[in-house]
Amino acid sequence: MPRPKLADPIGKVTEELNKLNIRNKVNDGKLIAITGGSRGIANINLIYKELADYVRKEGGRPIIISAMGSHGGGTTAGQREVLAHLGVTEDLIGCPVMASCDIELIGNTSTHHLPVYCAKEAITADGLIVVNRVKAHTAFRAPRESGLLKMLAIGLGRTPGADAIHSRGTEEIGSIILELSRIVREKVNVIAGLAIVENGYEETAVIEGLYPAQFEAAEERLLKYAKELMPRIPFDTLDLLLIDEMGKNYSGTGVDTNVIGRWRIHDVEEPKKPKIKRIGILDLSHASHGNANGIGLADFTTQRLVHKIDYQATYLNCLTTGFVLRGMIPVTLDSDKKLIESALRTLHLAKPERAKTCWIKNTLFLDEMYCSESLLPEIIGNAKLEVVGDIQNPRFDWADNLIRS
Repeated sequence: MPRPKLADPIGKVTEELNKLNIRNKVNDGKLIAITGGSRGIANINLIYKELADYVRKEGGRPIIISAMGSHGGGTTAGQREVLAHLGVTEDLIGCPVMASCDIELIGNTSTHHLPVYCAKEAITADGLIVVNRVKAHTAFRAPRESGLLKMLAIGLGRTPGADAIHSRGTEEIGSIILELSRIVREKVNVIAGLAIVENGYEETAVIEGLYPAQFEAAEERLLKYAKELMPRIPFDTLDLLLIDEMGKNYSGTGVDTNVIGRWRIHDVEEPKKPKIKRIGILDLSHASHGNANGIGLADFTTQRLVHKIDYQATYLNCLTTGFVLRGMIPVTLDSDKKLIESALRTLHLAKPERAKTCWIKNTLFLDEMYCSESLLPEIIGNAKLEVVGDIQNPRFDWADNLIRS
């Protein structure tokens, strides 16, 4: 995969802030709120620390505020736990980290007739700095998808804001986010934004400091670049895809819909590729804290994953977005081996041993994967792929679960 990478991402933060020259907006004891999201972004805790240090050195008072829509179970404790897991703590960042569900109604949209909510801490602060990764969204397509505008419209709106936006169909979400983010920028003193783009190895490729007036054009440009760098499965068709682990630390939907080629949204046409006939998800990450939003994207799963599900947190996500199919529990088997056998059985292949099968760690890290021998001709014919291991049979432990080595 393409691998542009910043040699010193933390130094780049300071460089971009100096370019923006916002010193007079964060000095004289001003209270400056910095958005704290729920995404597992590379170096995010160090990026927050550098931002907080910059504000403090200029004489301001930085705080990190939770801005994650309904994530974290939509609770103060849940949001605090998410931030702590990302390493965003007062001890590390050196400033208060405030998780809260407090919001205020700051307006209504004229086109979509929706209420606009915003975190109370962002409204009462003297200034706001927005931080987020720019990437393809997992539920809609638009010139701008996931990034600074979404953080303003949904992240800061917390659960009520997320509910309001998702009350409309996926076709409208992009334009709704745009309209809501403009109102937030009118009502709140947004000083600047840091837009981040990552490569397919989850490394920081771009950090760009932006004035609020630049958000829209820059995000459209950066989204195109992010899609060029996005990790993909290098096969257009598969019989079976095995995913070792799903979780919110990999994608908002547990598994990235852009990678697996499935939306699972009522009345929305599925992507044309990749075309994967069966998907099995084997486990849920500890970092997801039981949130299995996206489990319904699979056809098969395991008992050990299902036992880890926090249904309240999972269903809150599904009920907020309205994407209920993504919360449905698939066929559940006792072991990895039974899952594989059952999935292959439903394909009714003349030679199941020739099934085109791929086994990946998760949908975020796709630099290495196991592939069935039947995919070897495609692999050899692709200059971007390299065979790094010998052909061998999968190995199972005493409980019939795959041995990962």
